[in-house]
Formats: sequence, C-alpha cells, structure tokens
Amino acid sequence: MLIIMDKVFISIGSNLGDKEAYCRKAAEEMASFSDIVKLSSLYETEPVENQDQPNFINAAIQISTELSPHELLKVLNGIENKLGRVRQEKRGPRTMDLDIIFYGNLIVEDDDLIIPHPRAHIRKFVLVPVCEIDPELIYPGLGVTLIEVLQQIADSEKVVKLNKSFTTFQQ
Repeated sequence: MLIIMDKVFISIGSNLGDKEAYCRKAAEEMASFSDIVKLSSLYETEPVENQDQPNFINAAIQISTELSPHELLKVLNGIENKLGRVRQEKRGPRTMDLDIIFYGNLIVEDDDLIIPHPRAHIRKFVLVPVCEIDPELIYPGLGVTLIEVLQQIADSEKVVKLNKSFTTFQQ
C-alpha cells in the first residue's frame, strides 16, 4: 500500500551567493520528486548561534511525498550538495540548508534523523514561515498549535518578510 504524506514541511535557508535564487532552485528541485502544496514568503533572518556570518534568506515549503522520512532526508541532502553546500563548520555559512521540520504527526528520533526538527520550537526563522502556511497545525509531541509555540519565543530574533515572490516555477 502506497502512503502519500501531505503534511510534510521543509525549512529552506541560504546565506551565501544569490540566496534567493538558491531558495527558488531548492523549491524547483523538490517539485521534481514531490507535489508542492504551499510555499511561504521569503524572509530575511539573522543567524543564530554562530552569528559571525551573513544574514539568511529563509522560507518554508509544504510538500506531499511518497518518500519515507529517511528517503526524503537523503534526497534533500542531495539537493544541498547539488546547490554547492560545503559542510566545513557546524551551523556555518551555506549556500543551501534543507531541514525536515514536520512529517505529518510522525515523531522520529534515531542517529540519522530527528522529527520534529529538534530546535524548531525555539527558532522564529523556522516557525514564522511554517506558520504562514499552516498556523493551526498541531505541533507533534507538544499538542499545541504552531502559532501558540511561536508566541512563546522571545522577540529578539529578526525575521523580516520580503516583498518578493518565492518561486518562478509553476505550482
């Protein structure tokens, strides 16, 4: 039996090169193996933790996919590599960062993958774009809506919505 998961949310981020183009290209790549359900706006965000690097462009995308969470992770890592990601320092600058934030109500925790993303509940740059798509989504494991989780995050993190279209491909 084939299961298609339609509440899969991916966080997209870039802070090197043509950041907006990298985000668009990542969405185009995802459309090659999944159905794009919704795209958030693009946001300019400040780096967290390792702050000595350029600001990011972040977004979120909701997809419908037949891939398992681990298969999806492999494909996303392949897209990152295709778009020139080099893993030199943890949380350092990168052309592309793709993270599985939610995969339906699934909770996964193993050596390769943690879903929901382990820091999503404390990161505005992740939650603001996902909330734009589905603010009433129940956060797996917490039992509250994303908007409620977002309201509990301190306002010090800069997340600015850009007045630009996310994508140039046909949805």
